[in-house]
Amino acid sequence: MKPTPKPPSWPDRLLTWLIAPHLREEVLGDLHERFHRRAERLGETQARRRYWREVLAYVRPAFIKRKRSQYPQPTHTDMLQNYFKVAFRNLVKNRVYSFINIFGLASGMAVAMLIGLWVYDELSYDKHHKNYDRIAMLWQFVSFGPEKAPYDVLPIPLAGELRSKYPDFESVSLSVFRKVILASGDQKFAKTGSYVEPDFTGIFSLNLLAGSRFGADDVNAILLSQSVAETIFGSANPINKLVKLDNKQSAKVVGVYDDFPSNSAFKDVLFLAPWKLFVALDEGAKRDLNEWDSNSYQIYAQLKPGADFDAVSAKIKDIRVKRDNPPGYKPEFFLHPMSKWHLYRDFKNGVNTGGIIVYVWLFGAIGIIVLLLACINFMNLSTARSEKRAKEVGIRKAIGSVRSQLIYQFFSESLLMALLAFGLAFVFVQLALPFFNQVSEKKMTILWANPWFWLAGLGFSVFTGLIAGSYPALYLSSFQPVKVLKGAFRADRFATIPRKVLVAFQFTVSVTLMIGTIIVFRQIEHAKNRSVGYNRNGLIEVSMNTPDLYGHYRTLRDDLQKTGAVEEMSESFGSVTVQYGGTTDFSWKGKAAGTTPLVMSNFVTHDYGKTVGWKVKAGRDFSRDFSTDSSAMILNEAAVKLMNLKQPLGEIVRRSGREFKVIGVIRDMVKEDPFKPVNPSFFVLNYKDVNVINIKLAPQLPTSEALAKVEEVFRTYNPAAPFDYKFVDEAYALKFGYEERIGKLAGVFAVLAVLISCLGLFGLASFMAEQRTKEIGIRKVLGASVLTIWGLLSKEFVVLLVIAFCLGAPVAYYVLSDWLQNYEYRTELSWWIFAASGVGALVVTLLTVSFQSIKAALVNPVKSLRSE
Repeated sequence: MKPTPKPPSWPDRLLTWLIAPHLREEVLGDLHERFHRRAERLGETQARRRYWREVLAYVRPAFIKRKRSQYPQPTHTDMLQNYFKVAFRNLVKNRVYSFINIFGLASGMAVAMLIGLWVYDELSYDKHHKNYDRIAMLWQFVSFGPEKAPYDVLPIPLAGELRSKYPDFESVSLSVFRKVILASGDQKFAKTGSYVEPDFTGIFSLNLLAGSRFGADDVNAILLSQSVAETIFGSANPINKLVKLDNKQSAKVVGVYDDFPSNSAFKDVLFLAPWKLFVALDEGAKRDLNEWDSNSYQIYAQLKPGADFDAVSAKIKDIRVKRDNPPGYKPEFFLHPMSKWHLYRDFKNGVNTGGIIVYVWLFGAIGIIVLLLACINFMNLSTARSEKRAKEVGIRKAIGSVRSQLIYQFFSESLLMALLAFGLAFVFVQLALPFFNQVSEKKMTILWANPWFWLAGLGFSVFTGLIAGSYPALYLSSFQPVKVLKGAFRADRFATIPRKVLVAFQFTVSVTLMIGTIIVFRQIEHAKNRSVGYNRNGLIEVSMNTPDLYGHYRTLRDDLQKTGAVEEMSESFGSVTVQYGGTTDFSWKGKAAGTTPLVMSNFVTHDYGKTVGWKVKAGRDFSRDFSTDSSAMILNEAAVKLMNLKQPLGEIVRRSGREFKVIGVIRDMVKEDPFKPVNPSFFVLNYKDVNVINIKLAPQLPTSEALAKVEEVFRTYNPAAPFDYKFVDEAYALKFGYEERIGKLAGVFAVLAVLISCLGLFGLASFMAEQRTKEIGIRKVLGASVLTIWGLLSKEFVVLLVIAFCLGAPVAYYVLSDWLQNYEYRTELSWWIFAASGVGALVVTLLTVSFQSIKAALVNPVKSLRSE
């Protein structure tokens, strides 16, 4: 018997999914009936073909449109719409608490975003370089005593040794950073840049905008950054134009590159010139070409793929000590990867101990904590107002709502608040970013075009909404409807414990941040108030960066003093605020055998002491009255202590094969890190190896007038260069730059944390006062005073603050003690700092709570009892 043909299954499935339910059975029945008739008359193949044609004819709106049910069933979309509609009504109904919640969350999110941008900027340092993971800088550990000290300056011959004998290196480049006068026609500008070997532009990702890189045979060539090219040449094409360097040598502009980003180790490299040009211009570099113990230059390297930094460091470690005449300071070369240049620059006895990364993690933690404080505000206010919504929960459960639906309802409210807060946080960040960039000295922007930023931001908001709404959702949805509707529901005596714990946590964080901020600023002020051993007031420095300023010491000094604007002038090698180098070739009678201490070298001219105002402790200053002073030496207190000299005057010291007689001892001059002890140093006369002119301005003239007169004299001697000077006090202040930025950021975040805590405290105090309206009215009727009511409502918060102080103070003491160990010259953790922070927190708390407490206490009790 021939089987009965069946219509194709795929068209039936399509219609079942597509056709409206109330038409589905009728349409399919008619189609099947016509199919069977055609199959008998025309055959199965023809029937199937027509069946498909008829099915496609039903794909029309008339057959697809759904008919409304008399009793419609809610869909997921309807439920979500209802959740958010109810959530929005609750927000509008409770405007004050909604404002506190949304504003608090937005503030916390804004702080977290700002900190996140700062952390991202710090972690992305130098990551724009293509070969970031294979680039390193050569460093060396040297031993001048029992411990190893790190230095990032090296000898020139080391670069050639690495290229020729170590196949792990793909590229190696020498580099030296200099400030140079770039001149073209009448345009003259002082700019910083580097002289480098050709491989430098291949190691680092140089975004060339025009022209080409210089090659191995190029000498008189230069690459300019876009900003410098525009400064010198304006809108004209700079390629093949000439610029003069320090009025010595002209170089042809062969290329223009995009400025390095602000979060780059090379952000101040505004030009790149060939290494061969530097050697041609600098006599010291010519002497150092084959000198293994002249450590004054940087070396950058790129390893071959697969090479390991530690393994290569082990291979090159003893290059110097294996050569002839190894120095006593026992140099050990190693590779410092680019990934550690910015964040991991600190070493202790040959071991990397971190660096700025500590502050990155610290501020990251602060951002999370501040956001957590904002979430705590939301959770506290939501749970505190739970009794107000207890009947709503009871009615919803009585008419069939299950707990999961209530949880979804409360989560939708918290998510709505989080999303509104997220939008408001963007407004806060956009408004605060200019100020934040100024404080942090960065150029951060919101990453609008970065999809990961948006993904992280929205995920961050949803996560915040879920965390902030988790406790209220689970707590409120657990109410029993019978008890609630009968009016028998009362929060048990333990219900407020979580709220009190969270408030105590807020107080603990606030107190800890307050103490930390005070200590950071005290440490900075402690170092600032340290005696530096000289007078910075009115002291300026002028770089001798052109040959026109050399060989005119006497006449230049006389001409400057004739203006009446200059009190004194001298010359020196290097700035008074920087120590440029030292020597281990330093011996004296009684020196312990086998020791090679490092003593810092300082080359100066006559009048240097009077110019900088150093303080002579014993003996005398250099004087033209003594011709023997060409072989005289002045020591600082640290050098006398190192040499263990009880009577240093007249002592004979040998340095570099010459004998010097000690004629004086000066107070220690702080030329390096103001947070560390001063290094042993000596000063000798040297008119040849100087590069800085030191000028003490006359105090009786206004600074602007004095500078104008000094500039006029310098234009006479050095017409080819701009008058480029710097104030010593400003240069010294830069030594505190990073610590001050950290202190300012910590202060800003501490204030914001306290404000967010106070915002939540205000809302909680407001609710508590509202909740106890009837009690306050009865107490006033019975004779309670305003002060009594105030004490009643404030007592709970004061107790929580005391508990928080007892928890926060030890934490702050432990963390700050550990932080201060990073500074050898440090302040003390005085007891009054903790006391002042505690009293300050108490005052802020009472002011926040008192507004609502006194307001509640002043309400007419008759009105309170009638409304209740």
